[in-house]
Amino acid sequence: MTTDQAILLRADDAGMTTLTLNRPGQYNALSDEMIDTLQRELDNIAADDSIHVVVIAANGKGFCAGHDLKEMKPPQEKARYQDLFQRCSRMMMTINQMPQVVIARVQGIATAAGCQLVGACDLAVAAESARFATSGINYGLFCSTPSVSVSRNLPRKKAFELLITGEFIDAQTALEWGLINRVAPDAELDTALQELVANITSKSSVTVRTGKQMFYKQLTRNMEEAYVYAGEIMAGNMMAEDAREGIEAFMENRTPVWKGC
Repeated sequence: MTTDQAILLRADDAGMTTLTLNRPGQYNALSDEMIDTLQRELDNIAADDSIHVVVIAANGKGFCAGHDLKEMKPPQEKARYQDLFQRCSRMMMTINQMPQVVIARVQGIATAAGCQLVGACDLAVAAESARFATSGINYGLFCSTPSVSVSRNLPRKKAFELLITGEFIDAQTALEWGLINRVAPDAELDTALQELVANITSKSSVTVRTGKQMFYKQLTRNMEEAYVYAGEIMAGNMMAEDAREGIEAFMENRTPVWKGC
C-alpha cells in the first residue's frame, strides 16, 4: 500500500519510533486490520534494542474512536466477538509488556477502546482540546475491556463514573484524574511530547527497560512480595555498568556516558 493507503504509518528517528494510526475518515477506529497491524509492529519493536521510546499518534481530527462498530454489527457468532476482544486485549497488554516506554500523543477524541489505548500506554500527552470517554454505555454496551486499563489509571469512583455515564471529560480533567500526564496548547502538543521523549532518552536505556518491567510486575503483588521483588531487581541493577557509571558521574559532578549495559 502507498503511504496514503496504509492504515498504520511508522517513522524511526534516533531511538524513537512513531506509530501513527491512519484512518482519519473513521476517527482511527480499531478495525481488525488495525489491531493486527499494531500487534505486528509492536512485536517487531519490542525485539529491537535500538528503539527506546514508542509514540502512538494519529492522523486527522481524532486520536481513536474505539472499535470499528461497522465490523462489529450484530448478528455475529459469539466466538467472533471473543476473538476480537482477545486480540485487542493482547495488543494492549503488549504495550505494557514491551521494554520500550510507550507514549500516547492525543488530539481530538479518544473514546471507548481509544480511551483504553491511552490508558494502556505508559505515558500520555494530550492537546488542550482533547476529550475522553468510555461511551459504550450509551449504545447498550458496557466498556468492559476498556475498564481494565481505565480502572488501573483512575481512582475507583472516577473510573466507574466515566464508565457508567459515558460522559466526555476534557483534557484538564483527564490530567487531574490521572488518565494522562501532560496537557499542552494544541499548537504546542509536539513540543510537549518531544520534551518528555528527550527526558526519557537522556536516561540509561538499560535502566529504563529494567524500571518499566519492574514497575508493572510489582503492581500485581502484595506489598511484602513487592518489596522482596523490588530489592532483587535493585540489587541486580546495581551490578550494571550504567549504574556504576551513573554513581561515578554524580560523585565527579559530570554528565554520565551511558553504555547501555
